Amino acid sequence: MLRFITFACFFCCSLTCIAAQSGEVDSKRQLKLSPGDRPQVLPEQPQRKALPQVAVYKSLKNDGTAVFSDRQPLNRSYQVMRFDCFACDPLSKVNWHTTPLYTRPYNRLIVAAATEHQLDPALIRAVIHAESAFRPAVVSRKGAVGLMQLMPQTAAQLGVANSTAPEQNIAGGSRYLAQLLKQYNGEMALALAAYNAGSSNVRRYKGIPPFAETQAYVERVTILHKRYQQAG
Repeated sequence: MLRFITFACFFCCSLTCIAAQSGEVDSKRQLKLSPGDRPQVLPEQPQRKALPQVAVYKSLKNDGTAVFSDRQPLNRSYQVMRFDCFACDPLSKVNWHTTPLYTRPYNRLIVAAATEHQLDPALIRAVIHAESAFRPAVVSRKGAVGLMQLMPQTAAQLGVANSTAPEQNIAGGSRYLAQLLKQYNGEMALALAAYNAGSSNVRRYKGIPPFAETQAYVERVTILHKRYQQAG
């Protein structure tokens, strides 16, 4: 009798093990994919990356010429400058309907540029406000310089030798803005989008590019333009 019970227990345990192994095999078989199948992959959630902050060093040569570099100057005094486009941050907390305006700085230069290039002075002032907040010597992390934030290549094409000089910067930036307005048949939103993101992107997307920075920029410059017009 004892032998029978022992044999029965051994037999049941064996069946249990076989069943478990069989289930494991079936499970493994179910995990195998057919040639045409593709594994389901959950989409990765986009992570917002912080914009890199680049230190810009301003120093003066012996002849008084200003030099801007991303490397700390040796053997001469320097000033550390950090800057990003004033109106380009989509997360900016600035209230563009109430932020103080700059109605007086560089008035003579702005009027002269507006007259020469047939522009609304309020638009030039709005772009300067958006780009640099009327700080003539700032350099962006992308390398744009001065009041209207001219990239070195653009400045060279416009004949601007020193982008930190307000007279040259405003004249060159206004000329560029006038060219863009002419290119887009006076459509200010497209001209502003091109000023921020480049004409190639406006052409590629057949309108204002779907960049959060550019869309915020166009909206904010438009607000500032209307406010400067009202301010006279």
